[in-house]
Amino acid sequence: MIKDHQDAFGHLIMDYHLGKRPREVIERDDGYIDTSYGPDGYFQEYDNWSEGSKEALKLAKGRILDVGCGAGRVALHFQNAGYDIVGIDNSPLAVEVCKQRGVKDVRLMSVTQVSRRLGPFDTIVMCGNNLALLGSRQRAKWLLRRFYSITSKDGIIIGQILDPHQTTSIHHLRYHDFNTKRGRMPGQVRIRVRHQNYKSPWFDYLFLSKDELRGVIAGTGWTARQFIDQEVAGDSGISGVYWAILCKGNGH
Repeated sequence: MIKDHQDAFGHLIMDYHLGKRPREVIERDDGYIDTSYGPDGYFQEYDNWSEGSKEALKLAKGRILDVGCGAGRVALHFQNAGYDIVGIDNSPLAVEVCKQRGVKDVRLMSVTQVSRRLGPFDTIVMCGNNLALLGSRQRAKWLLRRFYSITSKDGIIIGQILDPHQTTSIHHLRYHDFNTKRGRMPGQVRIRVRHQNYKSPWFDYLFLSKDELRGVIAGTGWTARQFIDQEVAGDSGISGVYWAILCKGNGH
């Protein structure tokens, strides 16, 4: 598990929780650095969620696993609505923020540590682009099969992700070429979070177009049942964000 000096994300949201207004800094392995307007989104109340988020998450059912729960906004929403929901995050301070905000069941755990000891679940939610935690083509297939094993026969995955190809940014397009030349998928980004003197370990996000996602999930037992396009705020250079609703086999 990550150490305190590596918990940049946790310190970021803890500072926000304590009333400060930091900005989130993301560093990519080609040297590209970007900032967000701050961690407000990790604390956003349901009324301020986008229409795409509301439409996707209303499909959640039964017992829910919230992967990468951050500051607990999704877990708190479902918990307050009477659902049995378990939040997991690999950031110790994120888990602490969730507890302080009232999340009843939150565990310090990486997505790769998910197992049947947690299950079974009826819904897995991966918000805030966390469907990209699939990481790589190989890891995605391994992880999706694991998700299959811990979900009920009509279980679903509700995940948000961005389409890396929906961009005009020369910096992102060059990175796609950089990835392709080293045998990676174009949207497989290696990044880390930075905050003050804290630096997270490098980790991979796998951003996918809808067609690429269909290819990645092939053979895992999951099928893309529905896509919900998400409006994009800000000026990130990326315009294609969507929700994927995955179900088992050919279920509806």
